[in-house]
Amino acid sequence: MQGVYCRSRVFLIDFGLAEVLRSAKVSLMFPVKCGTTTFALLLVGFSTAIAQSKKTQTVQSQPVSAATHAQERWADRTLKRLTLEEKIGQMIEVRGIMGYYNSDDPVFQKLLADIRKYHLGAVHLSVNTDGPLLLRTEPYEAAMTTNLLQQESNSKVPLIFSVDFERGPSMRMTSIEAFPEPMAFGATHNPAYVEQFAKIVAEESRALGIDWNFYPVADVQINPENPIINTRSFGEDPQEVSSMVTAYIRGSHEGGMLTTLKHFPGHGDTDTDSHLNLARVNAPLQRLNTVELPPFKAGIQAGSDAVMIAHVAFPALEPDPTKIATTSRQVVTGLLREQLGFKGVIVSDAMEMKGLTKLFPEGGSNAAGRAAVDTVKAGQDLLELPSDLDGTFNGLLQAVKSGEISRAQIDASVRRLLLVKARAGLDTRGQHLVDLNKIQYSIGKPSSYTLAQEVADHAVTLVRDDNHIVPLHRGEPKPTLVVIFVSDAHGDDGRVLEREIRSRIQGATVVYVDRRSAAVEAQGIAALASRAQHVIVAVYSVSQPGPAEIAATSASGLTAQGSAGIFKNILDTAGDKTVVLALGSPYSILNFPSIRSYLCTYSWVPTSERSAAKALFGEIPIQGKLPVTLPGIAKRGDGIEKEVGTSANALTMLSK
Repeated sequence: MQGVYCRSRVFLIDFGLAEVLRSAKVSLMFPVKCGTTTFALLLVGFSTAIAQSKKTQTVQSQPVSAATHAQERWADRTLKRLTLEEKIGQMIEVRGIMGYYNSDDPVFQKLLADIRKYHLGAVHLSVNTDGPLLLRTEPYEAAMTTNLLQQESNSKVPLIFSVDFERGPSMRMTSIEAFPEPMAFGATHNPAYVEQFAKIVAEESRALGIDWNFYPVADVQINPENPIINTRSFGEDPQEVSSMVTAYIRGSHEGGMLTTLKHFPGHGDTDTDSHLNLARVNAPLQRLNTVELPPFKAGIQAGSDAVMIAHVAFPALEPDPTKIATTSRQVVTGLLREQLGFKGVIVSDAMEMKGLTKLFPEGGSNAAGRAAVDTVKAGQDLLELPSDLDGTFNGLLQAVKSGEISRAQIDASVRRLLLVKARAGLDTRGQHLVDLNKIQYSIGKPSSYTLAQEVADHAVTLVRDDNHIVPLHRGEPKPTLVVIFVSDAHGDDGRVLEREIRSRIQGATVVYVDRRSAAVEAQGIAALASRAQHVIVAVYSVSQPGPAEIAATSASGLTAQGSAGIFKNILDTAGDKTVVLALGSPYSILNFPSIRSYLCTYSWVPTSERSAAKALFGEIPIQGKLPVTLPGIAKRGDGIEKEVGTSANALTMLSK
């Protein structure tokens, strides 16, 4: 069937051709990216599919359960048919970019060549980037990518596709509901939301041919200076994080998707981004047993299919200063496999991250091979995103041939990988392709949008309202200044919030501030703030701002003489009439403790922007409670509750 696609509508044209293609069970689609002038032709296996249509099997989303005897027999039979080279290939996962590909596209051809040459068993799907920005793709393009790779790989064993859908597919795709960050779920203190969310993510992902989510994050966020976990965690309480993790695994399995606990044995108490440098958790063993490990134990008991190892040093678990968890047999095999009894797949974090590669400073192919050998010797089954594919593959191959790694260990790892493929339904005969005609029935349902907004609404937390500003009044004639601190004043952040505020106060003055504009805007903003009756400051933050920065949507800081200076000046001169919205990390207040009115959403997605505006104007009840402590400011469980339109005078701080 041939058609034009825009969001959920398909218009049929050329009915004669449609009948021919329908009889061949072939689908041609021409998606129109709504709001752009880009047209992408998705041609899914036209000539090949006609020849193979009778033996093509469409992926069906079924609940994930323990492996059956039949699946175990399939894994054993398949393992026996694989050569040593093919077994090693099953243990390596490379990156694949979701999007439209011409058949001769060199990027696509290179990926296919690598899959075939190295017998790869897994592809981790993402999208192209522009600096810190993810260039999101359309659902049809994502499904086309999995179909083409599965169809053209010519593998003995079907490929398995994994993703990092921590906030769901909207992280990488358009036309899909935008759920907020995990910490927003933590602020609702409602595991039922997590379970519903997980089931939606699973059903949408499986409709696109994606079987495996590298989620949930089981890290306990106890370090306010953590630049990489932060709002990706459900919170700081091990028991609540455990309940959220368990709920996610349950919902994901119900929707037919595999899960991965990360980042074992816990990345929540680091002040270094392991993507960029060596990170360390110096806690004693007793603290690790009571804080870091409980959510992983709960996730293992709930049946998580995989556990991902952190590129983090844990001296209490591994005293060798040359090793991190990734390369420590004591951590991976001793603690996770033997003490905690985990029987599933153990996955490395991305092997290209500097938290690992800095241990092998010589770099290049030999370093990648050595890192791979050390990681597998520690006990990991799947190596994600090697820094050098050829070096990784040949390093492992030579280590097995020399006896440094036993063939029995390779067999055990590959069997575990085959079993998770079987549990995802990849053990059955035929091609494992998705039906593009069914995507519109699975992706971006109105009920999913409703749930995403409900979660964001319930997460909003009013930490302070000492100046009794909240709620503001719709249509108020008093001059209002809105200052939005972002990493890029020309980006998308703040646009929804601006529209929401302008629809309520039409005369509002809105100013965007980033590193480049800070010096120019400083004087003008000071004058505007002095004349305004109310000032709304929105801070788009994904990490804890250090003393010399006010955080934005990237980890790069802004100088104290720039944005942070403007922010401090607003608080010094207009603090009594200012309300601060933390759209992301709740820790921003720690460097600006004079903030008198402070509202957190824990997330910067459009859904959370709408929630912030609705809460700010008293249109929804404010009922979120902090899932983390703000040292010197508020405790976990604190939050000022407000009914719709309630004034601040009758309200008190509530503790959980």
